[in-house]
This record gives sequence, structure tokens and C-alpha cells, in this order.
Amino acid sequence: MQAAILQFLRFLEVERNAAELTVKSYREDLTALDEYLGQAYERPADPAEITPLDLRGYVSAMHEAGYAKTSISRRLASLRTFFKFAQREGIASANPAKPLRNPRRDRKLPHFLSNEEIGKLLDAPPANAMGLRDRAILETTYSAGLRVSEVVGMNSGDLDLVEGIVRIRGKGRKERLAPLGSFALGALKRWLKERVLSPKEKQGPLAPIFTNKFGRRLTTRSVARMLEKYLKTTGLDRRTTPHTLRHSFATHLLDRGADIRSVQELLGHKSLVTTQIYTHVSTAGLKAVYERAHPRARIS
Repeated sequence: MQAAILQFLRFLEVERNAAELTVKSYREDLTALDEYLGQAYERPADPAEITPLDLRGYVSAMHEAGYAKTSISRRLASLRTFFKFAQREGIASANPAKPLRNPRRDRKLPHFLSNEEIGKLLDAPPANAMGLRDRAILETTYSAGLRVSEVVGMNSGDLDLVEGIVRIRGKGRKERLAPLGSFALGALKRWLKERVLSPKEKQGPLAPIFTNKFGRRLTTRSVARMLEKYLKTTGLDRRTTPHTLRHSFATHLLDRGADIRSVQELLGHKSLVTTQIYTHVSTAGLKAVYERAHPRARIS
């Protein structure tokens, strides 16, 4: 099993040109299965011997361990892709993960900030160098509705300050162009005047836009810690994460009349179903429409 996993990961890196985080996720998911089967079989697992019944037991074990349904679905997707590869390469005769269904997901409404709360957060960073960087990160994330991985992955060559757009590499290395508002552009210009790159970091068009105090590319965890600091100083909801800014971006656009397909494109969602959850988040816009349109909504 371990040899098959290594072969599959090499396939992802070389032939699929998969992102580093994607390869890491597959490695973790497949290693977890290998460990479970090793305990169940009491010997190293062989991909050719694994059955749908084995995988159902693995899914049950994840449920019992309290795994979220989204985590279980992601692991099942990893297993389907792995066994499809194993079948094609002759490592396994069938895909035992194919008959398994994903658990029905609970559609939780995403947490978002109000316009006033967003303003309070964006005004929190101080006027020093790191504060200018933090302000630029928050403004850019909210202005374009970006994932935190997309923000830290931005390079100098991706940014067009004249046109006000940035090239984004999203999930699956898919690229899209994202517009930036005047506040985000202003914050970026101020930060780039202060940015100092480490000699160890890539230069020119591949230079990272957001760096730490040592001039190296910022990590997603560093952005999360930075946000936690400003949540404490502003007293905003501690449930807020970098992804909350993306949720707020989508919610505010829809509340102000943006059509859902445009929001889908801006978010880089593959499916409209993923975007539709934001139509249920805020009732303010729906209530206003209802009161304007329904003949008996209120007394004239």
C-alpha cells in the first residue's frame, strides 16, 4: 500500500502538476487509510485486497471518531481518485471506493461580518510597516473575495495597479482575474513602498506580494494569527477567520443587487450550487424586496 501511495503521489506531482497543498492532502488521507487497514488486517495492506466492505468500515470508524461530514467526503474523494489510478496501473483490479456515497452534508450558513464590522476591522491595523501590510491583506481579501491561500500566493507579476486587477491561482491551479477596489489598491501601493524582500526569496514577477518581517513569503497560518490579534483589539466575533472576509464579500454583493452568476465568477466557484448558500445568509435584502413588492406587506 505504501509503495502504491508513493507512486500515486509522484503521478500527481509530475503528470498532474498538482499544487503542494493538494499532494499533502492526498498523502495525509491515504496514510490515514493505510494505518486503519494495517490495524484491521494486522499486517501491511495490499491495494488489490481492499474491498468496499473494508472502506465502509473505515467510514464508520471516522463517524465514530467524530469526523465532520465534509472531512469524510473529502477523504472519500481522495480514495476514489487513488483507486482509479491503482486500477489503471494494474495495482488493483477494481475501485472499491466507487460504490461508496458521501454522507449527506449539513448546509450551515456561513458566518459573515456586517458593513460596520468590516469597516472596524479594516481600520484596526496601525500605520507602521507591518500595519500597512496587514491593512493591505485585509483590504485585498475583502475587496476581491479571496481565499487566504490565494492571498499569500499572490506574486508581483500578478498585480496590475493601473487596471486594478490581480491574477489569482485558485483551487486546482485554475486562474481567474479579480478586480480590486480603490481602498485595496491604495493599501497595496502603501505596503509595496515598505516591502523588503529577503535575498532568499524569489525576485521580479515571482516575488511574493505579502511577506513577513524577514522578507519571506507569508503563510496562511501567519495571516490567521494576524487576524486573531485584530479581533482581540476590536472586540469582533471570535468566530471570524480569514475566510469570513470571503463570506462577507459574497453576502454584501448579493445584498446590494449583484446577480448570483457574477458572484460565482468572482469567487471562482465551479458550481453555482456552492454560491447559492449566500442567497440564504442575509434576510435584510429579501425583506426589503418583500416589503416593496407584496401588496399586503405593510400598511400604507
